[in-house]
Amino acid sequence: MKLFKRLLTSILWLIVSLGLGCVLATVGAGIYFAPGLPDVRQLQGFELQTPLRVYTQDDKLIGEFGEQRRTPVSYDDIPQSFIDALLAAEDAHFFEHPGIDPKGLARAALELATSGNIQSGGSTITMQVARNYLLTLDQTFTRKIREILLSLQMEQVLDKQNILELYVNKIYLGNGAYGIGAAAESYYDKPLAELDLPQLAMMAGLPKAPSALNPLNNPERSLIRRNWVLLRMRELGFIDPIQYQAAVKAPITAHRAQSQFEVNAPYIAEMARQYAVERFGDDAYTDNFQIKTTIDSRLQTFARSALVNGLIEYDTRHGWRGPEETDIPSSLVEAQENTDAQGLEEELSESPEVMKTARQAAKSSEQSIEGVDGDVSNWVKVLDRTPRHGPLEPGIVVEAGDRQLQVLTRDDGVVTIGWAGLDWAREYHSAEWRGEVPANAAAIAERGDLIRVMRTDDGDWRLSQVPGAQGAIVIIDPQTGAIRGLQGGFSFSASKFNRAIQAQRQAGSIFKPFIYLAALQNGMSAATIINDAPVVMSDVGGDWRPENAEGEFRGPTRLRVGLYQSRNLVTIRVLQSLGLDNTLSFLENFGFAKGRLPHGLSLALGSASLTPLEMANAYAVLANGGFQVAPWYIQSVTRGSDNEVIEQANPVVACRECDPDQQTTVIDGETRRIAKRVADPETMYIIRDMMRDVIEKGTGRGALELNRPDIVGKTGTTNDQRDAWFSGFNDDLVATVWVGKDDNTTTGEYGSQAALPIWKAFMRQALDGQPESMPSRPDDVVAVRIDPETGLRLHNDQPGGMQEIFRKDNLPDYKPRSIQPELEDRSGSQGTGTYDAIF
Repeated sequence: MKLFKRLLTSILWLIVSLGLGCVLATVGAGIYFAPGLPDVRQLQGFELQTPLRVYTQDDKLIGEFGEQRRTPVSYDDIPQSFIDALLAAEDAHFFEHPGIDPKGLARAALELATSGNIQSGGSTITMQVARNYLLTLDQTFTRKIREILLSLQMEQVLDKQNILELYVNKIYLGNGAYGIGAAAESYYDKPLAELDLPQLAMMAGLPKAPSALNPLNNPERSLIRRNWVLLRMRELGFIDPIQYQAAVKAPITAHRAQSQFEVNAPYIAEMARQYAVERFGDDAYTDNFQIKTTIDSRLQTFARSALVNGLIEYDTRHGWRGPEETDIPSSLVEAQENTDAQGLEEELSESPEVMKTARQAAKSSEQSIEGVDGDVSNWVKVLDRTPRHGPLEPGIVVEAGDRQLQVLTRDDGVVTIGWAGLDWAREYHSAEWRGEVPANAAAIAERGDLIRVMRTDDGDWRLSQVPGAQGAIVIIDPQTGAIRGLQGGFSFSASKFNRAIQAQRQAGSIFKPFIYLAALQNGMSAATIINDAPVVMSDVGGDWRPENAEGEFRGPTRLRVGLYQSRNLVTIRVLQSLGLDNTLSFLENFGFAKGRLPHGLSLALGSASLTPLEMANAYAVLANGGFQVAPWYIQSVTRGSDNEVIEQANPVVACRECDPDQQTTVIDGETRRIAKRVADPETMYIIRDMMRDVIEKGTGRGALELNRPDIVGKTGTTNDQRDAWFSGFNDDLVATVWVGKDDNTTTGEYGSQAALPIWKAFMRQALDGQPESMPSRPDDVVAVRIDPETGLRLHNDQPGGMQEIFRKDNLPDYKPRSIQPELEDRSGSQGTGTYDAIF
């Protein structure tokens, strides 16, 4: 008996000692950490942040960032069923505990000690509010202690309703939705008050893993999580068995909401977001900033459409790479049987009833579609979560016949693709090789395959695929440098990499006009003769023997011909005669960074790695007559509902009509500084005229079908056809197009094949109904007749020849007159062939 009393006394003292130790540890932690804790009173009357919004110049929404799709709700607007579901999932004793749950923390600590990870949580809703609003998200013990102390303080300052309201409006619930009001719209396209119990339970289960457990991305897993929440609600007495049985059998009703943006310009919207974050930090996402860009909604739509359709056409020429997925189960029941349960151990260990009811819910999710036998509930979910890329809709093959495919689509039900929409699908082997025409539709795709389909212009359906090549298009106003349109890839949803500003690719021959411009600026003329002949040069890796694209050489060649025929050897010799250092300094005037340009004669062939935006900007200087404009896209930044102006653009602009000494001009009612002139107007006019021959006689002849004498441009193709370019302009617009592959493998096509058709498609729409826009000839530019073989000027009495334009102060020498042989015989001056030699 004495032994028992001693043991009991020891246990009691141990408990008291541990309790006092915990109290002392808590007091000590409070004393240590309290001075550095945020003031929880700042949460009183806390105003939810407003996201950053990005607009076109004509006020159309193109992007929203930060606390996206936030629809704040007050506590009184939260359905009681959601409160119950949230408590069941996250914090059953929320209304009883003082901000922390000692049992939960102890359980979490034990799990961490025994298994190395925490399965059951340990953070109360109050602690999550402290973390989300006042602390960082780093996983450290110090942060946990601060979280606990703040939670205890918070419960003294705010009531439970305030804390819960802060929580439900802050939490991220996946699919871009912050807070329960936004999530209701995002998943169900309904206000919160109209959601039923299964939908509310589904949302209450999302805070644990909003991406891995949401009903769009993972419907099978979300069913397990939802039904576990419902089981917890029944056990806690929040719902009765009848409500429970009805709710756990309910099908998934979530669906993907449509985009709310008025213009599809995600790449420029992301550029604006990055700018805002660099300028304003995290406040950019919360302080109701509005950015107006320079994007023209009409031109942006044309640019995106041209690039997307051009890449699809390119891809069609190169063959079929096969379905995106195969053997997709049609029913959710079958998919449920194959569900990966990792991350759902807590839910499944609670009771075998969870998996059983999840399977029942999958069974109740059965869905039939006219034209398809059996349950297609999983197919519908797969299509709903598979993003559309441009005009390419996801589809699942229902039946592969001999000459047609039956395909289930998200919005149009079952559609038929006839042979005319399938026969292009020859098997892709490489950019230069594709297989034979398929024998039948079954050789292309089979039942359960995920493919892409698109409508043709005449309303029929055709098979398609996400292109294997990528591209970019940049549209610039050459007078101001403003970016009017930009698409950095086929689809932003497929790839966020912005090739317009991030892809540094070899420029190829679209760089050559700047070498020729340097030559004109340094005394050469369009008629200057350069020898198109082989050359061998020493290089670091050995001798360099550059060649022309066709592998042939044409001897003495006028500069004009060298440009429109894109003669490599002519361009190299021009650069050689100018001098590399002088040329590099001149090129800086066009926005090229000297340090990024190769310091060798390969520069003449466009070996510099440049972005499409850099090339578009350089071409803008060509288009505006030689004024050093720079690209820009932020027109203004305002804040708040009163549109307080934070920033206003003040770019330099071109002004051909302005006096040389004039400093400013007025454009669209705004006073603008005049940009520095980097080349004289006479030289700029001549290079533009030379570039017109690329359209008239050279590799850009495809643009003649636009019937626009005011457009000029240049194609470009790099080694092994890795990059295809076209850049061209009139006085009003510059458009640069690049097509290539992200892995830098060959496209199998030249710039005139891959890039020029995209450029034409854009310009055809952009210039439709617009008057011709081209500069008038400067007074100091004159036309004279020359001998095309020598480039020399012809006397009036010398027949033949051709017209060429020159600066008045840079006319070529006259060609000596030739005379008849009998005149030479009479004069005794045989072999001279000139009047000067005779007389």
